[in-house]
Amino acid sequence: MLVVTSLVASFGNDALAGYGIGARLEFLLVPIAFGVGVAAVPMVGMAIGAGDAARARRVARTAGATSGALLGSIGILLVLAPDLWTGWFSRDAGVLAQASNYLRWAGPGFGFFGLGITLYFAAQGAGNVVAPVGASILRFAFILLLGPVVVGAAAAPLGAVRAGGRGDGGVRRRHRARRPPQHWRTPPPRVAAAAGVMRPS
Repeated sequence: MLVVTSLVASFGNDALAGYGIGARLEFLLVPIAFGVGVAAVPMVGMAIGAGDAARARRVARTAGATSGALLGSIGILLVLAPDLWTGWFSRDAGVLAQASNYLRWAGPGFGFFGLGITLYFAAQGAGNVVAPVGASILRFAFILLLGPVVVGAAAAPLGAVRAGGRGDGGVRRRHRARRPPQHWRTPPPRVAAAAGVMRPS
């Protein structure tokens, strides 16, 4: 979470606030998968203790499918209507756009999110958590190593646009700098003539 937050922060305040809104939803989804997973722990444990590995696998699959279906349905709903969640937290158009964009990308993965959490608890019941812990370590390493690369590639066009804007602004500033101040310029002929007429003798 901290690594992803630091990566998102490079895109500005709106992106950071939008990510925060989406991440809060994920925090609320965890207890759903947690509840299903905790119920699966003793059932898988009893099946393993009785030597019935087939029943333990059925319990794990059923629990994982249930959790995946629950969280996946929420994710798909928010992909279609992100304002159902984002509208509770902000009225800023930029923040809402970033939060909606996050949910459209992350929402389809909520089902796998619930599946992974529940299978982790099922693995605890089986007394073997090497696979889920290893998967978590690989996921963290993937984000830590490749996250900055992806962010750099995504930020490059933005940097070019900003640099182009600064370059254009620099040309304009140089153009303005070459123009003499208003009080240095020679007045137009009509103004000069009028000034000569109004000059006291």
